[in-house]
Amino acid sequence: MKRYGMVSRVRPEQLEEYKSLHADVWPSVLATIEQCHIRNYSIFTARLPDGHEYLFSYFEYFGSDFDADMEKMAADEETQRWWAICKPLLEPITELPPGEVWSIAEEVFHTD
Repeated sequence: MKRYGMVSRVRPEQLEEYKSLHADVWPSVLATIEQCHIRNYSIFTARLPDGHEYLFSYFEYFGSDFDADMEKMAADEETQRWWAICKPLLEPITELPPGEVWSIAEEVFHTD
């Protein structure tokens, strides 16, 4: 199992919409997440002193080929539709490549 953390920013005027969508994630999207060997997926929000609303996501990956599972997820039509609704609510982080909205975080500490 490998733990992943990622950071993004949500457009402040879209925060409530983002929360509303994630309060009722489509069952097909949840099934794809599970089929791609992801468990314990959480998203948190925090307003930082810079005035931006940041999102932090955490999940555990139990598969053996992360890249292949992420390609499988990206190829799923329902997941693509879900992302097409959610992605415009996010604010690009200038340091990321164009089109990317999540930055993978490096794990520096863990304890059970």
